[in-house]
Amino acid sequence: MTVKKLIELPGMKEEHIPMLEKMGIKSVRDMSKALEKEETVKDLVKNLPQVGPKTVAKWKDILAEEPAPEADAEPAKAAKKKDKAVKKEEPKKEPEVIPEDEEGYTPKAKPELSDEEIDQLAKRAVISGRRPAFKRQEWHRYSKLGEGWRRPKGIHSKMKRGLKRRGPVVDIGFRGPAKVRGYHPSGFREVLVYNVAGLESVDPKVEAVRIGGTVGTRKRLEIQDRADDLGIRVLNRMV
Repeated sequence: MTVKKLIELPGMKEEHIPMLEKMGIKSVRDMSKALEKEETVKDLVKNLPQVGPKTVAKWKDILAEEPAPEADAEPAKAAKKKDKAVKKEEPKKEPEVIPEDEEGYTPKAKPELSDEEIDQLAKRAVISGRRPAFKRQEWHRYSKLGEGWRRPKGIHSKMKRGLKRRGPVVDIGFRGPAKVRGYHPSGFREVLVYNVAGLESVDPKVEAVRIGGTVGTRKRLEIQDRADDLGIRVLNRMV
């Protein structure tokens, strides 16, 4: 709350202004100085009608929050200008150059694909984006059924008959291109391996390996190291 006149103080009335002038209080600055003295506070409570200790304490809190007067603000503004000038004169710090690792970044292996395969993978991405979520009949009605797809079998099933607002039914038209069916999104054909020997028959140009889920940590690391030596991409690396 910004107070510019004494009359704006809470509980202050026009009849109080002449009494304050007799006490030498003519402005907000005079009031803030007067409230710092206990004798003046007692005189205010004694001489001003309907003004008690709580009202005077409230005035003191309000005036304590007031910003410094303009006369005192000018040196502060000058100091800020000086600080800005000093900051402008300071030389710009050059960005720190972080040295690269000795080994550097090793990009992931890319498959060697024909133009037709690249085109088919792009079409597959479009089809996958348009493919709806197939949910079981009346999945929303009975929570015990779950959302997993089940073919509707009832002779009166409206979903089976293809009526509107009954949910999409799995159909051959939703499949992706046969040429790239089963390919990893990166374009590799996936090969499942369980040991180091399984890497010997992998073609690193078009195939990538996925380590079996039952393989332990020690053997998994061995497979990864051997795959790196052969230039084979591992789709589910540990590190």
